[in-house]
Amino acid sequence: MKNDLEMQFSSVLLLAHFCFVGAQTDYAPYFYDNGPNSNNGNMALLNLSEDTPKGTQIYVLNGTDPEGQPVKYGMTSEPGSKEYFRVHPKSGTVTLIEELDREAQDEIEVFVSISDGLNKVAEKVSVFVMDANDERPQFPQNMPSIVDVPENTTSGSSIYKVQAVDRDAGSGGSVTYFLQSSEPSTKFAIDHHSGVLRIKPGETLDYEKSRTHFITVVAKDGGGIYKGKQQVMSSSATLTINVIDAQDTPPVFVGTPYFGYVYEVSSPGSEIFTVFAKDGDMDNPNPIIYSIESGADGVFAINKTSGCITLKVYPAELKREIFNIKVKASEVSPEGKRLDFAVTTVTIRVVDLNNHPPTFFGENGPQNVFELTMYEHPPEGEFLRGLKITVNDSDQGSNAKFHLRLVGPGRMLRVVPQTVLNEAQVTVLVEDSAAMDFEKSQFLTFKLLAIEIDTPERFSATADIIIHLLDTNDNAPKFSSDFYIARIPENSPGGSSVVSVTATDPDSGLWGVVKYSIYGSGADLFLIQPDSGIIYTQPWASLDAEVKSKYNFYVKAEDSDGKYSLAEVFVTIMDLNDHSPAFNENSLEKTMVIGAPVKIEAVDEDAEEPNNVIEYSIMKSDPDDIFDMDADTGEIKLKPYIKSMDIVQNISNHKDCTWSVVVQAKDRGSPSFSTTTVVKIDITEATQLKGPLTSFLLKCRENPMQFLGLVSGVIIIMLFVTVFISTVIYVRNVKSNKILPSRRIIRRKRKPRRQDDFQQPFREECCGGKFRNEDLEIPTADNINRNNNVKGCSHRAPPSPPNAPDMPPPLPSHYRHGDREWTVPTVSASVASKTKKRSHRGKDNPVNTALVSELKLRLEQKNMANRY
Repeated sequence: MKNDLEMQFSSVLLLAHFCFVGAQTDYAPYFYDNGPNSNNGNMALLNLSEDTPKGTQIYVLNGTDPEGQPVKYGMTSEPGSKEYFRVHPKSGTVTLIEELDREAQDEIEVFVSISDGLNKVAEKVSVFVMDANDERPQFPQNMPSIVDVPENTTSGSSIYKVQAVDRDAGSGGSVTYFLQSSEPSTKFAIDHHSGVLRIKPGETLDYEKSRTHFITVVAKDGGGIYKGKQQVMSSSATLTINVIDAQDTPPVFVGTPYFGYVYEVSSPGSEIFTVFAKDGDMDNPNPIIYSIESGADGVFAINKTSGCITLKVYPAELKREIFNIKVKASEVSPEGKRLDFAVTTVTIRVVDLNNHPPTFFGENGPQNVFELTMYEHPPEGEFLRGLKITVNDSDQGSNAKFHLRLVGPGRMLRVVPQTVLNEAQVTVLVEDSAAMDFEKSQFLTFKLLAIEIDTPERFSATADIIIHLLDTNDNAPKFSSDFYIARIPENSPGGSSVVSVTATDPDSGLWGVVKYSIYGSGADLFLIQPDSGIIYTQPWASLDAEVKSKYNFYVKAEDSDGKYSLAEVFVTIMDLNDHSPAFNENSLEKTMVIGAPVKIEAVDEDAEEPNNVIEYSIMKSDPDDIFDMDADTGEIKLKPYIKSMDIVQNISNHKDCTWSVVVQAKDRGSPSFSTTTVVKIDITEATQLKGPLTSFLLKCRENPMQFLGLVSGVIIIMLFVTVFISTVIYVRNVKSNKILPSRRIIRRKRKPRRQDDFQQPFREECCGGKFRNEDLEIPTADNINRNNNVKGCSHRAPPSPPNAPDMPPPLPSHYRHGDREWTVPTVSASVASKTKKRSHRGKDNPVNTALVSELKLRLEQKNMANRY
């Protein structure tokens, strides 16, 4: 009604306007009608997807004014309805300002208007909201979560109908159903379209095997476009299928197999054995009654309610030794009707004769092979839990007594009990855990023997026990050698291969993977590949044998659990001939006495022979036949025929008797290097000496062995003198040491006294100083000969490593070559570092202690005599 009044009012205004304008005509603006498929016009029949994002420009209102006046656009909605769009008054752009939901509202009506300032035209248009796949299938809230199904429901029967609703239209609203089961093989199936849940054909429910089944029903829609992409949506619900027990399971005997015995002392009515059965339908059990089907031969009876089998005759009347009696257990309904039944065998033995050997039983009856899988190195004393072995001898008394013995590799296992009567559970204990090693053998085979003891037949039985071992990480990597020795040239570039170390870990899997690393003070110039064990020099390393020729460090092989071992690597830098000999500048001018040589010295800085071995030679002299030169020592001497200055002056025209000799020093390396220099030699004649010693020395020049014999004689005489003096001192010390150790020494407080001016045969200060000096000079090496010939050698290198050394401890990080001072001991001593130690004279030498006490006593007595 209100809209009609507004329209009538608008018409009146327009009529009044026309009358006022009079003859002047003004036409109203209008929208273009471009059809529903256009994105501009009057917005009639516009289709808009519900997943259009908020803020999207969805349309452009487009119109014109006949007079060409500018137009403005407007948009309104029905009063009380929600506004979904906004229009720009000048451009006519329409923007979505609210989210769309087709399931809530699938059609939107709005009023669009166009105005030129005088005239305004409004039109009512409808916008259709198109569906997008934005809704999931929904299960009803009252859907049950538990479904009870009797266990005797037939295969293929329908047990429940699942229904889910998807509010989308088209394919997005169609629903199909699937099962998602947590069980390996589900017993259920669902119709994909109707949602009917059924028991699979060929499948049945069994309450005794599984009382509950859990299945998940998944509902999927047919898929559709959502925000420009294909989307399939689904939801799920879980159903619990409870199986209801039914009377469909026969009775079950408990404790089978059954064995009974008839003894010689038995009498009619004696209880032989009692069987027991229970209904397989445990939730609703029926009573059980027992009966004998066959095998009793009329000599045994059974109580129908208790299952107790009794003897009806005396044992002497029994015709057989073994009776296999078939016992039947039947269910009885409340009405007294017999239902399902079960039959078992009861073996009854008459124990009169020893005619049965021992027999081993497993869980399923007699068995002679038992297998077990376990980890290596089980704890000692632990029993093998996976072995369930029972041994039985069906005889009675002494006929059923037998020994158990386990035979196999080593003493790894022990069997208990060792003596059995009739029947026992066999237990196998671990005795030697270390021998059960996966790396030595992955499976172990033992023989279990059962041998009768007190029977003439000595029946026996055997069973095999096979143990499959599983690996553990019980081994550390082990190097192929405790040490590695490598040699590398000193000019090798950085990154050169030095040596390859190899360690193996016998463990399997990741435990057997070995990683390598190096450490130690000598490892700074080297690196190792963690996987291959190849040691290289550092890329920046520069090796020089003259600076340092030997390196040693440790290489570590470690497995994934941190178990490791060490090996030492000794690297020797091989010297190359890269230095030329250099002459000593002090030896280039020499004065030669006729008959005596002069020595020329050159030094080659190479580290090893033959690169630093020098050969000397005379390259040039004027004249050539004056000098001879020793190629090894560098000694230059005159030719043997030159014995006086007269001969020298006759050979040369030089008045000053000075020669310039060109000398060459050449090393023996490859390639060989040489150096030449000019040596000036001034020849003179020695002053003549007189006397027998001089004559003897001159003769020794002609025969050196004579001089060597003289020196050897002098050394022998000195050695005998030294032995004699040592013997005298030793005898004297032995006599002076005959002092009672309990002799009392009176000590008194000393008073200041003047310095004694007489000579004392013993001085305390002297003795103390002597002992202090000895404290400072005691070397660390063990001097077995107790001599004083140990001298220090500050730059002696340590000896080269032995052919097969033990693992030394790691070197300290501050160690550098040449830092330690070494001592060279006598023949019986060893090389050791020279350090200071405290004197052990008080503890190690009781003779010295007694001597000091005697000296102090005599000194105090002398002081007391002077005082009085």
